[in-house]
Amino acid sequence: MEENSRSQAIKWALKTSVPVFMGYIPLGVVFGFLFVQAGAEWWLAPLASIMIYGGAVQYMMIPMLAEGLPISAIAFATFVVNLRHVFYGLSLIDSVPKKGPAKWFLSFLLTDETYSLLTTLPKSVPLSNRLFLAFFNYLWWILGSLIGALLGLGIKVNLGGFDFVLTSLFAMLLCEQWRQRDSSWPVWIALASYGAARLISVEHCLALAIAFSSIGALLLMLPRRKMKEKIYE
Repeated sequence: MEENSRSQAIKWALKTSVPVFMGYIPLGVVFGFLFVQAGAEWWLAPLASIMIYGGAVQYMMIPMLAEGLPISAIAFATFVVNLRHVFYGLSLIDSVPKKGPAKWFLSFLLTDETYSLLTTLPKSVPLSNRLFLAFFNYLWWILGSLIGALLGLGIKVNLGGFDFVLTSLFAMLLCEQWRQRDSSWPVWIALASYGAARLISVEHCLALAIAFSSIGALLLMLPRRKMKEKIYE
């Protein structure tokens, strides 16, 4: 990559990552703070963000570690919560490299928010821009975790209201997804899936909603795929 094009890609990615920055910094601060308050060493918070990089999973780890649950239980819970990333990756197959370091780098950095941003980008956006965007989002989460961990060493901070930041971030990303939509069906399927899952089990609502959404998406895509096959016959 030429120096000029690299510089342009970095500037573009930095600007585009601002919405995630505004969500990841306060959320990372809360995670780092709570992680230290739970009794862990401060440096483990940014290390967890570097190695795991999964907001929901990292928050889930805090009470599990505090209760002394075995690593196997934590690993299984991590697998279940992050299972949704399989579907994220499948929907981006055509826009990422087929092989090489860039593929694995982008796969590791594919969080909910990064996925939401990537799927709103035009296909003309170069791969380098996408990689830098994912990297900056990764950096914001690590930075927030580090700040929170340092605050947790000796400062008592009222974190009330910080938990709403993630909801606000997802609401904003949903608006961007809605503006770029080809069809409104995915949104209605997701809302219906969540409503049904909520009625069945509040405790396992997320996992059920993901499963229902996946089934709904498959049922929606089957007629379209058959129609395309008929066209190309």
